[in-house]
Amino acid sequence: MSETTTNEDSRTSASRLGVVVVEPFAVVRAGLVGTIDASPGLEVLAAVASAEEAMGIVDRLRRTRLVILVAMGLPGEQDAYWLIRALRERFPGHVILGMGANADPNAISRALFTGADGFVDKNVEVDEFLAALRAAGEDEVVIAGPAAASVGTIAEGIERRRSPTFRLTRREREVLVVASEGLTAREIADRLGVRERTVTTHLARIYGKLGVGNRLAALRLAARSGLVSIRQDE
Repeated sequence: MSETTTNEDSRTSASRLGVVVVEPFAVVRAGLVGTIDASPGLEVLAAVASAEEAMGIVDRLRRTRLVILVAMGLPGEQDAYWLIRALRERFPGHVILGMGANADPNAISRALFTGADGFVDKNVEVDEFLAALRAAGEDEVVIAGPAAASVGTIAEGIERRRSPTFRLTRREREVLVVASEGLTAREIADRLGVRERTVTTHLARIYGKLGVGNRLAALRLAARSGLVSIRQDE
């Protein structure tokens, strides 16, 4: 395979929405992988059977944006709720979808409050399932399945949490607002009465939480969320 072909394959892969499947049953897991991989624009990057495996593989994947499907039937102490909470705390930029069959509204509500960004019932049609994955990748709160109407009001509350800047602490938001004025790290530090190193640490954490690599990208995300205003020519 030529270097050109390899680079093209790499770019194509990066353009697809990466999905991680966490499902304890091998046959179901294989079915999910085949269905997702056969759909344009989607790519299964890993498929595992346990919460422990999931935490390890997500940590190793070099993607700033993933959709992680978590089956609610994970056994043991590290169950689905444990995994959802752990993923949300450690990887705030990724999308987490709970997944189950005939799940009752209480289970779905608990998954959402624990940190899931949505829920997909395994009984939905294939097209609806795939559409839910794509919508989740676009930052939409997705509740797909018979229980959707019962948890609609909860989903509305989750919308606010899906705003990228909602993941930031009060101090991090403050640093980002001041940074939008075009100040250097030293100038931000003087304005806020802290050390320059403290500001650079805050900025690094902000970039990590927002899944971006620089200040301009962070400010553009913050502007879309209404946190800051930036000039159109930036």
